Parts: sequence; structure tokens; C-alpha cells
Amino acid sequence: MTYSQTLDYLYNRLPMFTRIGAAAMKKDLHNTLVLCQALDEPQNKFKSIHIGGTNGKGSSSHMLAAILQKAGYKTGLYTSPHLKDFRERIRINGAMIPTSYVVDFTAEQQSLIESIQPSFFEVTVAMAFSWFAQDKVDIAVIEVGLGGRLDSTNIIQPELSLITNISLDHTNLLGHTVQEIALEKAGIIKKDTPVVIGESQLETDDIFTAKALSLSSEIVFADKVLSVTDSYKDGPLLVTSVFLGPDCLFKDLRLQLTGTYQLKNILGVIQSVLTLRDNGYDIPDTAVREGLTATTDLTGLQGRWQTLQENPLIICDTGHNLAGIKEVLENISHTPYKKLHFVIGMLSDKDVTSVLRLLPTDALYYFCQPDLERALPAAELKKSANELGLYGEMYQTVELAIIGAKANADTDDLIFIGGSTFVVAEAL
Repeated sequence: MTYSQTLDYLYNRLPMFTRIGAAAMKKDLHNTLVLCQALDEPQNKFKSIHIGGTNGKGSSSHMLAAILQKAGYKTGLYTSPHLKDFRERIRINGAMIPTSYVVDFTAEQQSLIESIQPSFFEVTVAMAFSWFAQDKVDIAVIEVGLGGRLDSTNIIQPELSLITNISLDHTNLLGHTVQEIALEKAGIIKKDTPVVIGESQLETDDIFTAKALSLSSEIVFADKVLSVTDSYKDGPLLVTSVFLGPDCLFKDLRLQLTGTYQLKNILGVIQSVLTLRDNGYDIPDTAVREGLTATTDLTGLQGRWQTLQENPLIICDTGHNLAGIKEVLENISHTPYKKLHFVIGMLSDKDVTSVLRLLPTDALYYFCQPDLERALPAAELKKSANELGLYGEMYQTVELAIIGAKANADTDDLIFIGGSTFVVAEAL
């Protein structure tokens, strides 16, 4: 198969969560283990860091990978979903996996794939681990796809586990309370392996502490020992200082990821660096500073409070659940504009009404739907929004909605694009 034909095979032949939702999920790690056994256990041939959580795990993964890369480590990075190119999911030192490897891997494993019928995600995890092992990375940062305990990535034995935060998302799969979701996320904690919790919560702290204690694993709640202060925007960068108790660890860190929610993520990232240092990793302060200042340049991350255009200002962000939308609105509140134009599309299996209740009634909305089966029809989204006092026009595609917003916006207005990762993907 050509590369294009290979992607068609992977997308259409295999159950894909982004396309069909829960029906693509496997209930155990069996298929991933079988695939990796056939590949001579590549997950055991490189060191790794495992990062889970409801929000922030993607940003944290990319920041930590950038820091490790600047520290001189050959660094693998596995994340999901991709926004524009399948190969975004699998990188080494920022370079995407070669198309030839994707083609050859799929061809070589096709008979096994046909035999065991894995999901799309299971195959891509095995592909990533195989490439990291073959290319001999020093360490790989592995982002959990969904949940933790039963996620395909959870066959690794990492040097460190980082859990960013817990909030309600994928409740049909992970549980309807933050406690139930925390139990699933805690599944990435491994025996005798340090774990960092980025954001402590009264409802979930005991769950993580008990899990770590049962596995003799050191646990640190980053926001209980670290803090940020003196944070401000400086042009395209977010500046902040990180303190350990009364002592300043990093004065005026300059972050290329500028969403205000990065002030939460940075605590887990810095504590992860401190824990890795304690365990023998050589990560100088200069690597921390340089990695954070050039995270998107080094890793290719997109869609995190990303400016697409000036005059009018157009910004997109992948925040899509309740906690993510709250952070989006916090960023909007700190952004100067005359009128807010909100291009929004959502998925049918999300808590649409709860998200819509958070949105400002004085914005002008452009209701649309991303091009996938799970998309909530724009007409249904508009109807639900109208019932809550949110008004605007309906568009059949993301592209048409953006065109409509640009036509209506003055130069000092703000156009925000979001509601779903897949709306942002099409915008990009």
C-alpha cells in the first residue's frame, strides 16, 4: 500500500474512537500485549515517562519532552489525537515518524492485525513503541489516550508517572464521579515508581495516596510543594516564576504555551523534573528554560491557546470538557476585544448542556459541526444553545463558520474557535 492507502486502512478498517466513540474501546490490554509480543516487547527496550489526567496531559507531555530534548536526551513523544497529520502522534526529538515506517509496519503486521482485530489506537501504540525501540531513544514521554488503567499505553514500566488533574469527561466510559475517574487514572501508578500529581483535589487525593502506598511508590502533589507567582504576558510568551516553599527555583520562566491554564500544568512539569533529577537524570536549569521557551518549536504542538491571525484576533484552543471550557473562558476574560465571535462545534457524546451553560450570552455564535460521525449536528447544537440564551447562525462546516465569523468581525474583535478538538483540527 502507499502511505495514503495505509492511512485509509488504519482509519477505516480498524475501530477508531475519534470516529465512532465508545464502540472502538477495548476492555482490556490483551490486543496491545499480543501486538507487542509479536514485536519482541519493544516497550521494554526504552525508558519512559507516563502522563495521564483529564486536562493538561498533552501540554505537559510536550513541555517535558522539550525539556528532556534540550537536556540532551534522545526523546520519543507519543500523544493523541492528531490535529492535521497522523504522524504528529509519534515523534523523536520533534521529528514525526517517517511515512515509510508507517507503511512498512502496517504491511508487516497486517496479517496479525486481521487476526486479532485491534483498535486503531492499539495499533498506533504498538507502532510508536516499535519505532522508539528501533531508533533507540533514551527516553519516551507517553501520553495516556483515555483513562489509564485499561489504556493501551499502560503496558510500560515508566521511570515516572504524572497525573495532571481530574475532572468529569468520558463519563460513559470512566465513571460519573471524579472519584471513579481518579481510580481509572490511578491505574498508571506502578510499583516502586515515583508519581507526581499535578493538581490536588480534596475528593481524589486519598485515592492517589492509597494507590501509591499500596505499591510502595513515592507520591508528590506538585501544587502542595510548588507555587507560581509574578505571572504576566510578554509578547508571545507567558512569564512566571516557580517557588519551592519560600525559595525561588526558577525566576522568570518564559513559556511558549501561553494559556493561563499552563500555570497549573507547569507545577507538575517542574516537579517531574525535580523527581527525575533525584533519580539520576541530568536536567540542567538551562534545559528547563530553553525547553519551555521553545516547546511548540521543538515538539510541533498546536491548538493550545494558539493565535491564528491578528486584526481581527483569531485564537483556537482544544479545551472541550467542563474544566477545559472554564479555562478557555478565563483566557478570553484576559484578552482585550470589542466583540466576541464564538465558532463552536461539539461531539454528541459530550455534556453539551453543561458546557453551553458556561458560555457568555453577549457573544455572537457560529454553530457548526466537525466532519466525523460523533459530531453533534449543528442544528441540534444551535437549538440547545438558543434555549440557554446563546444566539447566532448555523453552518454546515467548520470552514463556513469561520468564513462567516471573519465576514462579521471588526479588526478589534476576537474570534474564538473551539468546543471540540476536531473543530480546532479543521480550523488549522
